[in-house]
Amino acid sequence: MNFKLSPSDLTFLYEGCKCCFYLKMIHGISQPSIPLPSIFSQIAGLLKNHYDGKHTGELHIALPPGVVSYGEQWVRSKIIQLPNHSATCYISGRFDIVVSFEDATYGVIDFKTGNPNMEWKTLYSRQLHAYAYSLEHPAPNALALSPITRLGLLYFYPAAISQQRIECLAYEAEITWIEVEKSERNFLGFIDEVLDVLESPEAPEPSPDCQWCNYIGRLTNV
Repeated sequence: MNFKLSPSDLTFLYEGCKCCFYLKMIHGISQPSIPLPSIFSQIAGLLKNHYDGKHTGELHIALPPGVVSYGEQWVRSKIIQLPNHSATCYISGRFDIVVSFEDATYGVIDFKTGNPNMEWKTLYSRQLHAYAYSLEHPAPNALALSPITRLGLLYFYPAAISQQRIECLAYEAEITWIEVEKSERNFLGFIDEVLDVLESPEAPEPSPDCQWCNYIGRLTNV
């Protein structure tokens, strides 16, 4: 089989419950979707529009000189064939922004609205690596950018409010840059683990913290 892997599923669904991940990929059974509050989509859209074409110095001082050159574009990787696996896979998803640095390299950045959380760095690393791999190893006719040298999360956390006129209230945000070390080798090792799960004849045990699996379990025990 050739599995389509989305960066978000590799980040949240796989980590949250490998059983649910297996059921979605193998049997097409998905967890009930919870719509993202529209306010977060609105904020994300405003951020991407604001930074489009901006110099990296306006994003964060930790970034090398460059320009925000791509925003919200779809990527698709070539087929990934790993040793000791009969199944293959490919990645398909949409990144937030890509920066073109002056040294002819690129950086993939994901916007986050909220309090910076270093504990999520490893989790979000999978998502960023999925985008980077797709850009450096694209499918035919897909967006190709190489080399990707920087990966990171840009957090925006409300810190103050200002109001210059009665009908307009402005939020000021603290901006935090969290660098993610790039390692294609480690990412492919993770994909190897994912294929091990998908090639199993049975679904993994449900995660104890998976509310959906717990709910289904209660129904079947009634």
